[in-house]
Amino acid sequence: MSRTTPPRPLDITAVIPQLAPLARTATRLHPRAGSPSPNDSSVGGPLLWPAAQPWPHCEGPHVPDGNPASSPEDVRMQRRILAAAASRSEGHHPRFTPEEMAIDQRIRAGHPWPDGPITMLSVAQLYVRDIPQLRPPGRADLLQVLWCPFDHPLEPKPRTALFWRSAATVTDVLTAPQEPAVVGFDGYVPEPCLLDPEQITEYPNLMELSDQLQEQLEDRNTWQVAGAELDSYYEPAPAEYYRNELSHAPGWKVYGWANWGLTDSVPRFCDTCNAQMDPLLTIATTEWDDGTRSWIPYEDQAHATSSITNPHPANPTMVDIAGGNDLQLYACPASRDHPHTDLVQ
Repeated sequence: MSRTTPPRPLDITAVIPQLAPLARTATRLHPRAGSPSPNDSSVGGPLLWPAAQPWPHCEGPHVPDGNPASSPEDVRMQRRILAAAASRSEGHHPRFTPEEMAIDQRIRAGHPWPDGPITMLSVAQLYVRDIPQLRPPGRADLLQVLWCPFDHPLEPKPRTALFWRSAATVTDVLTAPQEPAVVGFDGYVPEPCLLDPEQITEYPNLMELSDQLQEQLEDRNTWQVAGAELDSYYEPAPAEYYRNELSHAPGWKVYGWANWGLTDSVPRFCDTCNAQMDPLLTIATTEWDDGTRSWIPYEDQAHATSSITNPHPANPTMVDIAGGNDLQLYACPASRDHPHTDLVQ
């Protein structure tokens, strides 16, 4: 099923023309549960990986945090149990069978913390044919993203690895991709999802605008002249209407404008050439939240309020970044061969 983002409540460039030159095209990926193959763009699906190429590993360090590790198999089993219990729910309370409760208890006991390198997990695979906005190096037409399913200092986030390749050169595909024996956090095991890319127009986060533009957006008269009806939520802080409803989309996306909030908006610079880096991929915990419900695709609105289903409609990938945030990957505009960087927001 295709996904369509509703139009914005108003044209912000008609209200503040200075924003028009700042417009950027972003591609919302709209991941939804499915059974992708190596030939599909996906989240958490199998990669088109050459059989002769070693699978990536993370050398660490992997510092114990006091909690037992889990395994990808146990994470998926626990999710199936939760989904089955949710299907038998009464009200907002899932119903577990005695067998499910015993399995869940065994899984919660966990596994010993790893000692040594960790096999990386598949996170995303993006074909240029599905996302023409991607700018691969040379003749590459495929971006593959993997990560280590453990937090790494100095902030709680997985370590990521990016691979650009030409799909036509992969003639002998790895049929049994490796997986780590253990993972540090359930939210780093993505559920397999197919994608339905959709291009939209975005504008900068409020924190990236000049003081003058921020003052205009904070002025209630700006919105009254535009005919916007601000509800009680936005009355005390009118600029939040711009941030939530008119600037940039939530969820998984390619390019566009970055979200800010955990920190000030600080440019990211390439360690190789010092060029200012661009947002490449946003790996999101949720496709929407209470403040961004106007971005819910038409096709998902009937189920958007469900709270008992597993996975939740706003989190089909089951990814969780630092307690509900996003992991933003940045690429160097001068060369895709330069190392990427990342940031939690």
